[in-house]
Order: sequence, then C-alpha cells, then structure tokens
Amino acid sequence: MQVEVWSDVVCPWCYIGKRRLESALEKFPHRDQVEVVWRSFQLDPSAPEGTTHPTLPALAAKYGRGVDEMRPMMEQVEQVAAEEGLEYHLTGGISGNTLLAHQLLHLAAEHGLRNQLKERLLHAYFEEGRSVFDVDSLVPFAAEVGLDEAEVREALADRRYLAAVREDGATAQALGATGVPFFVVDRKYGAAGAQPAELLLQILERAWAEANPHLIELARSGSSPSTVPAAEGCTDDSCAV
Repeated sequence: MQVEVWSDVVCPWCYIGKRRLESALEKFPHRDQVEVVWRSFQLDPSAPEGTTHPTLPALAAKYGRGVDEMRPMMEQVEQVAAEEGLEYHLTGGISGNTLLAHQLLHLAAEHGLRNQLKERLLHAYFEEGRSVFDVDSLVPFAAEVGLDEAEVREALADRRYLAAVREDGATAQALGATGVPFFVVDRKYGAAGAQPAELLLQILERAWAEANPHLIELARSGSSPSTVPAAEGCTDDSCAV
C-alpha cells in the first residue's frame, strides 16, 4: 500500500502532519507493507530565489493582520506542535523559495534517502531555525543523511529534478489538493490537512480492507472492518495553497 504526502518543508502543519501519520502507522498492523512517498509542493513558488525574509511580518501582510495580532496565532501553532513532540520557533523564523530543497529531495529519493532528508530538513527549519533556501545551506543536511556533496551541488546547479518537482505540483492540483499536507492512499482516498492520527489510521484500515478483501473475509469474526468515508474535503489544520 502506498501513502503519498504532498507537503512543503516550510509548512508548519506539514511537520505536524508527518508526526501524526507516523503515529497512525505505529498502530497499523500492516505498517511494514506501507510505502510512504513524499511529494513536492511549494506554498509560494513565486518567492524570489536566493533571498530570505522574516516570516512573521510577511504572514501578517499576507493575511491583512498586524504583527501583534499574528504573533499569538503563530504561538498557538507552536503549542499544537509541542503536543506532537516538536519544538517550533515560528515567530523568529525566515522564509524563502523552497525549489532547491524539493529538487534535493528528488535526488535523495534516487538514493533511497528521501525519508531521512525530509525529516532532516523539517527539523533544521522548524526546530533549529536554519535556512533551507540555498545550496550552501542545503549541502550539510544532504551530507548528514549520506549524499555526496559534489553530486548535490552538480544536481542543484543543472536543475535536473526541476521537471519532477513541477510534475508533483501538477499532480496534486489534478487530485484536488486545496491545502497541504495532502495525504493520498493508493490514489483512492485523500485527507487534506494535519488530520488526527486516528482519522489517518481509519483511512489506512479502509484502504487495506479494500485492497485485501480475501484476507478480511478470513479474519472476520462477525463484524465488519472499520471504515470511514474519504476525507477529501477536509481542510482543517493545513497550509492554504
């Protein structure tokens, strides 16, 4: 069974959603047969490359709010993250274009290291307050998970994975993504937003039941398998596209 997750490395709800998916998988008895694939999605592809800016005033301007009004809203997200064991520092963060980071994740995927790099980038950005927006910032993270520095610099320079990043974004839109994180199980069931682990677990159970009906019949003891409707319309706790 395949779980695809569209997300951005600077989306606070995406890291929260990652932890909730991991919690759901811990309770899923067939977790060893689940492949999690991280897909690229840029929240702000129009952001100038090679530059950064403080996140707090930029968000305040985007939503037409004052900085003093936006600060407690960001602190509330920090509290939600803390409930998942994450230590966010949002109000002092910086933002920029994440295109290079997504290209790097595609390179990591070819080496079987995408999951490790995804976690490293999220941790670096949200918990360490480090930049993930330029080559020199990204190279150390890539090296930490086992990628070759020379190959990383060459791949990011010639942009060989640019088309793959664009294709991920186009696929998300075709599937009806209205926010990230966006979870899709076997291209049949979708959940938008950092949904509770319990809901993600129910979606996994339903997808498994439909993919393995003969196993369900063998294991059935007079009750139907737990199922829930697809959560395609959910948009709570997500970063708007």
